[in-house]
Amino acid sequence: MGAPDSPGRVEHVDGAGGLATMAKAALPAVPGVNQLPGIKKTSRTLPDLELRRDDVEVRRDEVDRYAEVCGFPRRDTAPVPYLHMLAFGLHMAMMTDAAFPFPAIGSVHLENTITQHRPVAIGERVSLGLRAANLRTSTKGRAWDMLVTGTVGDEVVWESTSTYLRLGGGDKEHGDRGTELAPVEARGAVWEVPENTGRRYAAVSGDRNPIHLYPLTAKALGFKRHIAHGMWSKARCIAALENRLPDAVQVTVAFKKPIFLPGKVRFGAARREDGYGFTLVDPRTGAPHLLGRTTAL
Repeated sequence: MGAPDSPGRVEHVDGAGGLATMAKAALPAVPGVNQLPGIKKTSRTLPDLELRRDDVEVRRDEVDRYAEVCGFPRRDTAPVPYLHMLAFGLHMAMMTDAAFPFPAIGSVHLENTITQHRPVAIGERVSLGLRAANLRTSTKGRAWDMLVTGTVGDEVVWESTSTYLRLGGGDKEHGDRGTELAPVEARGAVWEVPENTGRRYAAVSGDRNPIHLYPLTAKALGFKRHIAHGMWSKARCIAALENRLPDAVQVTVAFKKPIFLPGKVRFGAARREDGYGFTLVDPRTGAPHLLGRTTAL
């Protein structure tokens, strides 16, 4: 995991974005508006750009809010996926950059891998850098990776790879098929996922994509109802496994079918040689919402 050296541009981003950033993200997906100068996507390659947030404090109040929404206990260290929240503004800034080839709205989050080299303590200050890389043809369209590195001083403590997809123009025979994750039988608890889950997670993460907020806003973008964030579902699974995971761990998930809100999901986990396989499924049909694995480092 990691990004190429010596980016052509380095820019600093303040904060986690907001409604203005989400509006900017939506414009390239609006018919007619997306043809206007300054909004129309013209590039066919990923920008040679690094975006940074430096010296960000891991704050007790913000970690506790996140932990409550995602099911983590209160600890003196941040949950494994927490730094993704601090990097979310970088994701949005990259996808709304004029040189980025695809609109943010309508891009599908396929996979996420987080590597925690050690826990990050409350009160530590983290610097985060993001690059977009590995643009490729998948079976369903064009895929690329968002690579984030988190450091404390000169120490790399946390890394993340988020793989996104833009539908259309794929190669079913020769395109990239993504990470193969072994299925796990779901025999665990059934979790109720309340109607307001998307709004609660948006409030702590800054990810206010309309598909997660209300039925009406989701229908405007082609969904029958609003859906839970994929990174909420990953976090909820990690919370269920947290007391069994080592301090140095990698957690990979592939997002499958959306979780419509309100809804129910069944969790399952199985011990593997170097960690756990886990899943979330529809308790009625067994169709997977998420497949995942943990690996001790």
